Amino acid sequence: MSAAAKTEPKIIFRIQLEPEGRIGRGKIELLSHIRETGSISAGGRAMDMSYRRAWLLVDEMNRLFRQPVVESQRGGKQGGGAVLTPFGEALIAHYHAMEEKARSALAEEIDWLVANLAD
Repeated sequence: MSAAAKTEPKIIFRIQLEPEGRIGRGKIELLSHIRETGSISAGGRAMDMSYRRAWLLVDEMNRLFRQPVVESQRGGKQGGGAVLTPFGEALIAHYHAMEEKARSALAEEIDWLVANLAD
């Protein structure tokens, strides 16, 4: 069996909420980096993403939900920055909980697939 075939299969969990709205591990990872760095720019850089791309993703999430996910402050004397709202924190927690439930629910079927992979 090749080294690639020996790696653990991954379930890539993404929720399509409307034709243009979706939440997946990339956006959740971006939110986590923003929480850690206090900055949309630094959060994007942690993922090798431009500030523009990171800002567009945050803007998309903020428009998708009734409550904002991230609140930002422009630069200047205060230095700018961004923080996750309580809803943003809850979104990360709920996403991870859903991801774990999906992983657990499919574990037996994934094991079956792995057992039947070609050598």
